[in-house]
Amino acid sequence: MSLIADLRWRGMIQDIMPGTEELLNKEMVSGYIGFDPTSDSLHIGSLVPILLLVHLQKAGHKPYALVGGATGMVGDPSGKSEERNLLSEEALQRNQAGVQKQLSKFLDFNSVAVNKAEMVNNYDWFKDFSFLHFIRDVGKHITVNYMMSKDSVKKRLEGETGMSFTEFTYQLVQGYDFYWLYQNKNCKLQMGGSDQWGNIVTGTELIRRKTAGEAFAFTCPLITKADGGKFGKTEKGNVWLDADKTSPYQFYQFWLNASDEDAIKWIKIFTLLPQEVIESLIATHLTAPHERLLQKKLAEEITCFVHSKADYDFAVKASDILFGNAATEVLTSLNESQLLQVMEGVPTVEINRSMLTAGYDLVSFLSDTAILPSKGEAKKMLQAGGIAINKVKLNPEKTAVDETDLLQGKYILVQKGKKNYFLVKTV
Repeated sequence: MSLIADLRWRGMIQDIMPGTEELLNKEMVSGYIGFDPTSDSLHIGSLVPILLLVHLQKAGHKPYALVGGATGMVGDPSGKSEERNLLSEEALQRNQAGVQKQLSKFLDFNSVAVNKAEMVNNYDWFKDFSFLHFIRDVGKHITVNYMMSKDSVKKRLEGETGMSFTEFTYQLVQGYDFYWLYQNKNCKLQMGGSDQWGNIVTGTELIRRKTAGEAFAFTCPLITKADGGKFGKTEKGNVWLDADKTSPYQFYQFWLNASDEDAIKWIKIFTLLPQEVIESLIATHLTAPHERLLQKKLAEEITCFVHSKADYDFAVKASDILFGNAATEVLTSLNESQLLQVMEGVPTVEINRSMLTAGYDLVSFLSDTAILPSKGEAKKMLQAGGIAINKVKLNPEKTAVDETDLLQGKYILVQKGKKNYFLVKTV
């Protein structure tokens, strides 16, 4: 199957310029995608362009990852309702370094292959480009009428906030990126999200007008969720690729909690599994959707891809603590960092460690920490066998908690009923 045919089957093609598929079938093509360094980490919305570059390289073509050190100073108006705050040069440099480090994990930059990936930064060709040279060498080739016709411009001009000259010229700056790569790297293809189509086409038009050359492009759809929620967002904000911003456990949980409809769509987009494997997985899943086979495979593949097999194995083990029947040994095997990853979002209660020295009466412990509203309710729940400490259901002989119940010498995990957890921390 050709690259474009495979991407179409995966639902990763929205707009495509005529001749693009034929070019990719005919020769090794250099293609690029730009990454905006607005943070020192990419988030899962960036996985689609990353995977487009991965597919491009796997198909024998040469990928370029452009980090927008210059365009990051301007701000892309595409899909935005208002102008964003501009970053300092120091912040941009820090963000660029973080983005470059992440991209190097997914693409082959180091082999001797002719199609090894390359990283470029548009600051390198814009830093000495004067304003007068820019309006002479770029601005004269693209009319204002052409620029005004773009949806990203129209929507902003029709809105209340309007659009600054800085943002208005963004499409020329991005268009020049394509022209520079076409001239200096023989780059004939640009890819991106569908909201970038107007900017990308400006690049192909600039190449045509300045060199009489022909360049090509395609975009992928913006990812959506079946319930209408914003993809890549949780109650805590973005799902990041950086393990320090979103733990591998929370990353795994995001994909594991996908709806059936989303999982069917996402396993094609976010994994590199071949078509026959995916179709078999979907067919099996539909016979027993309650087993969530598809979500489990999706979470496995993408957690291993972004993080590691070890992180995936830990995430599975950690999930079993809160949502399965993990034994106490699994819980006690976690170090403090891993324990806090798993317990992220679990209500935390603090008690004075001295309360445990002589043993803390269970009824008082449960009511004092407000895990149960009163001593009477605590007694009832204990008699009904509805309380577990560190994954061990309490028996009548257990009447108090003490220092031997501490995890990592600091924590006690209390389970009330089947799904209600509380992390008690000693201070």
